[in-house]
Amino acid sequence: MKEFEKTAQSWLDGDFDQQTKMQVLELRNTDPAGFEDAFYKNLEFGTGGLRGIMGVGTNRMNKYTVGMATQGLANYILAHCGNTDDVKVVISYDSRNNSKEFAKIAADVFSANGIHVCIFDNIRPTPEMSYAVRLKGAIAGVMITASHNPKEYNGYKVSWSDGGQVTSPVDKEIVAEVAKITDPSMVRFKAGLKCGGIELLGSDVDELYMRDLISLSLSPDSCARHSDLKIVYTPLHGCGVRLVPEILGRKGFKNVIHVPEQDISDGDFPTVYSPNPEEQSALKMALDKAEKTGADLVLATDPDADRMGIAVRDNDGNLVLFNGNQTASMLTYYILRRWKELGKLQQGKYVVKTIVTTELITDICKSFGVPVYNVLTGFKYIAEVVKRQKENGGEFICGGEESYGFNVGEFVRDKDAQVSCMMLAECAAWAADQGLTLYQLMQKIYSEFGYRKEGLVSVVRKGISGAQEIQQMMADLRSNPPASLCGSAVVKVVDYLEPEKTGQPSSNVLQFFSEGGDVVSVRPSGTEPKIKFYFGAKGDNADSKIDALKEQFCK
Repeated sequence: MKEFEKTAQSWLDGDFDQQTKMQVLELRNTDPAGFEDAFYKNLEFGTGGLRGIMGVGTNRMNKYTVGMATQGLANYILAHCGNTDDVKVVISYDSRNNSKEFAKIAADVFSANGIHVCIFDNIRPTPEMSYAVRLKGAIAGVMITASHNPKEYNGYKVSWSDGGQVTSPVDKEIVAEVAKITDPSMVRFKAGLKCGGIELLGSDVDELYMRDLISLSLSPDSCARHSDLKIVYTPLHGCGVRLVPEILGRKGFKNVIHVPEQDISDGDFPTVYSPNPEEQSALKMALDKAEKTGADLVLATDPDADRMGIAVRDNDGNLVLFNGNQTASMLTYYILRRWKELGKLQQGKYVVKTIVTTELITDICKSFGVPVYNVLTGFKYIAEVVKRQKENGGEFICGGEESYGFNVGEFVRDKDAQVSCMMLAECAAWAADQGLTLYQLMQKIYSEFGYRKEGLVSVVRKGISGAQEIQQMMADLRSNPPASLCGSAVVKVVDYLEPEKTGQPSSNVLQFFSEGGDVVSVRPSGTEPKIKFYFGAKGDNADSKIDALKEQFCK
């Protein structure tokens, strides 16, 4: 008998509920390939938590794998923080199928281990969970979400006491503790004599969260003057619907236009193929609504409302999408400009971006005399800088990444679409005071700092041979780096496997910088059989340079 069949049989013979056993039998009888995939390995708890397809099996998101992950996390917390009188964990969840059920299971397991649980009474965004961790003095936070993945997926994301996602060494220590939970029988699903208690979080936390975000406002007078700005907003069936329209309304914007079909919180995401605000297809209904209503701006958030996509009107009145690099650059420019005008740019203020995010942000920060920190890909590294600099008396202004994540201020230690939507709308009102649209503001930034264009290519190589090919590609680039990019000499090579030189954690990433301001970053994916090439080009011919770079690296 094959190993996965033995594993599946243990589910049929073991102490699993009858519904689960019936689903295992049905899967075995109707979908042999799916049956094998569900049991051939364990769903891996990585440094960011769990993410996978929902269903029965060891390689699926279900109540047993969620329970095992929670038990491992609880064991780690109690081993390292068990001397305090009231150890707390905050739990939130989004609108995905089974999110509420998985959150309840996690709450029950934590409580059964004597840990006090603070769980939201309904769907809430990931950044509000981050906010609540620090508000409640919790040791950790758990968010049940698979972000923008298709409807078949769900996930389990862990944050630590600062509200940021766990980083080294805590992340690896948690992974090791979770790996010790090898069977659901090791999980305390029900409370015994010692129960940590479960506390519901509700509108009181919403009010504090929104109050603090609104306190970051920089141009209230502009918002009042342009309160009639027409804004189409869609939560793409996610939890942004709870707070984004409310915050925009409190900022004075009277014409927030909804897409009613997508206001419905539905884990099947019935109106989109994938609820990803990066994709134009996901924004189709919002764009159509904007055309019908003559709206100036389109805002969209993903299911857990930590990322934002936008569309603006160009000089011909057509709606065009901005990518994550453009949005982050424009918000950084606006915020720094206003901070300078308000006399807030004292020493110790700083910006953070990831290494694969546009260098336009670096140029903008330099012009304002503001330091910018570059970190590895992932918002957890931005949060890590915020935590470290806070201890040294520094103040985080804003920061972002090319994958549509942005944050402002220190209330939240993760990307936050609520504050991003608020700031973007405020930026539009401020730009209108200058006689500019957001599109024209972006062109103004390009004219001041030079036009930049970015591109991303993911090269997929499956199987063992594919993994070996990806390794060889990285080895070849290290031993024989390119001498030039688009005819301009490479003047700097950064290898992130050398932490003593980069000041970053060791990571299999290479970057090549040219004399002309172009940059190429190469990074194998840690979760998928692919290698990613991030291209950044500078100059009036940046568009054609991107094509040339793709040809140079991705033949």
